[in-house]
Amino acid sequence: MATFVPNETLPRAVITGASAGIGRAIAAHLLDTGWQVAGLDRSAGTLDHPAYDHHRIDLADVQGIQALAATLPARALVHAAGFMHTGRLDALDLAAGQAMWQLHVQAASALAQAWLPHLQAAGLSGVGGRVVFMGSRISQGFPGRGQYAAAKAALVAMARSWAAEWAGQGITFNVVSPAATATGLLDAASRASSPPKMPPMGRLIQPEEVAALVAYLLSPLAAPLTGQEITLCGGSSLAQ
Repeated sequence: MATFVPNETLPRAVITGASAGIGRAIAAHLLDTGWQVAGLDRSAGTLDHPAYDHHRIDLADVQGIQALAATLPARALVHAAGFMHTGRLDALDLAAGQAMWQLHVQAASALAQAWLPHLQAAGLSGVGGRVVFMGSRISQGFPGRGQYAAAKAALVAMARSWAAEWAGQGITFNVVSPAATATGLLDAASRASSPPKMPPMGRLIQPEEVAALVAYLLSPLAAPLTGQEITLCGGSSLAQ
């Protein structure tokens, strides 16, 4: 494994869910394009790069998040950690719904609040603070996924609200919402009652495609883009 070498000349991004799936793809893409990345995950790190440092943390631990943010300045925050548990109204798992809300919404709130001083500093310096939440096309509603849809829709509402609050200080908040994406989560038992639906373009969204969009949103060129939900749907959200 490469030894992490701090480099204050590189921009730093904090990415949750960085050990697998979309979060890992985002981290790898940023590392390849000149970023320093701090990965947050309950699991061990899976990236081997001198500009990557990994922090094992449960995102339900608000005090742990606050303590980590106090020692880890970053100008970008990407909340990609998440999971889906499916179930119709007559078969809801209320505990699973609460866990999804905790990870997707409450953790997003704690992370954004904890890193806000660093985002403000980036905004004041002129480089801009950036926040991206990983949403889902399901935020528009989908049979059997009501609890998950509610959590993802809440991310959009929060991003729009905070974008309005902080646009004048150079901080942007956006949501990237993919359709079915080729990660291990597609086969998770927790979503067995509502299997993934193939986008009309005939293939799954690739994690690297999501990562490329996120990288753009973190770039200086994306400064005017804030408070938006951008859907990578492969045609899924179009009228059929």
